[in-house]
Amino acid sequence: MPEISDAFDNVESRPSTQVAALDIGSNSFHLVVARIVAGNVQILHRVKQKVRLADGLDSQFRLDDAAMQRGLETLAVIAESLKGFAPDSVRIVATYTLRKAKNAKEFIRAAKKILPYPIEVISGIEEARLIYSGVAHTIQDSGKRLVIDIGGGSTEFIIGEGFETKLLRSLQMGCVSYSKRFFDNGEMTNQAFKRAIMAAQQELELIDVKYLKQGWQHCIGTSGTIKAIVLVVQSLNSENSEGFVNLDHLKTLKQRCIDAKHIDALAFPTLTQDRVPVFAAGLSILIAAFKSLKISAMEYSPAALREGVMYEMEEQLAHHDIRERTAQSLATRYDVDLEHAKRVHNTALYIYDQCRKQWKISGQASRNMLGWAAMLHEIGLQINSRGVQRHSAYILQNVDLYGFNQEQQALLAILARFHRKKVRLEELPELWQFDPDSVIKLLIILRLSVILNIKRQDDILPEFAVRVKDQSIDIQFPKEWLEHKPIFTADLARESTYLSTLGYQLTVN
Repeated sequence: MPEISDAFDNVESRPSTQVAALDIGSNSFHLVVARIVAGNVQILHRVKQKVRLADGLDSQFRLDDAAMQRGLETLAVIAESLKGFAPDSVRIVATYTLRKAKNAKEFIRAAKKILPYPIEVISGIEEARLIYSGVAHTIQDSGKRLVIDIGGGSTEFIIGEGFETKLLRSLQMGCVSYSKRFFDNGEMTNQAFKRAIMAAQQELELIDVKYLKQGWQHCIGTSGTIKAIVLVVQSLNSENSEGFVNLDHLKTLKQRCIDAKHIDALAFPTLTQDRVPVFAAGLSILIAAFKSLKISAMEYSPAALREGVMYEMEEQLAHHDIRERTAQSLATRYDVDLEHAKRVHNTALYIYDQCRKQWKISGQASRNMLGWAAMLHEIGLQINSRGVQRHSAYILQNVDLYGFNQEQQALLAILARFHRKKVRLEELPELWQFDPDSVIKLLIILRLSVILNIKRQDDILPEFAVRVKDQSIDIQFPKEWLEHKPIFTADLARESTYLSTLGYQLTVN
């Protein structure tokens, strides 16, 4: 019999990657740590901390100091679980509260001192897409499914089939915000429920007709609010072993809350103390959803946003990036001149690869963003050729870009906005994932790529080299090539003037 120390000597080990996803939600912060091996995600560790960040949003959408402090203290606890993780193996996403907070950057600035990883503030539509991804990867059923996720500040509604989404919406109603609005004193009256349910149904008027027309075969609820409701329903209905919830169950639960009169008197055995303050508000939103969308029954799924983020990290590690598909789809939808876009794209990456070390902008993220901006910089031509850069920026800033977080979307828009003519530095947004110097350098590379392909023809450019140092750029063409290109030379001279206002010197030889 082999010694214990030798027992695994002949066992073949497959390569694996350890990753982590952190969801900075309006009610709770959730961390999931997993390893990816042979294309599968294996959950290793979970951390959930109740923060109620949305409690700190005032009427002017500013986050108060107390809420910020709770959030930062929680991040300090979570940071212990992330020690030793490589930068590319951690993804942090923030949802409704940091989307809405006017002083969100103040919180993110402080958070950067605690966690050395970028915080991505994602749109409601992107949040909905990631939630659906988490469910789709963990539930086996056929046909269309309606997925509902009640968060602290928003509620997401998604209809999808398999791994593909068909309808995505994020409505501004959540268990924390509705608690403040309708149950702030803790009293659970029939009138308070009536007002909360009616307000939610008014929000649902934005989507109910379209969703009912699309239809679905299964309804699935995710996250803590719906989990708490399902567990309470099960505890009150011993025969409900399948875990399905219907409108009658929810109405009975509402009456039990009204009979208790105050949240402090809620005594459901499965209801945890941290969930009590937001229970009535979450129940109101779910009742409204059942009524407006005519839901017959709902089952619960433990997978949600963080699992969606995790599975997307697995896909990106396997080089199946949703953002690539999004950019390609957008180029098709807006009839981008693909041949020209490819020329600009290839030139941009060619220049980038020559400049990245000297300019210290290395990294796949920056290279990808430059490539997508090059592919989409003329997307605004479908509106008007005059002022194309403004139209392109408007589209990229406002269209739903699946897979892109808010900062990535803002960077794409700003690169498109100033891919030609004068650059207005005051219009450049403050970004956290991309430092200002890198943004300027990516913009310069894109601008040069556009100018070098201004003839919109193949085989016009000879082989050339780009040398950079600090804030100087030197383009070297074959000897005497420029002598026969007076207009081209004039275009580069004008660009030199534009770049000088950014503090960069362009020379051409």
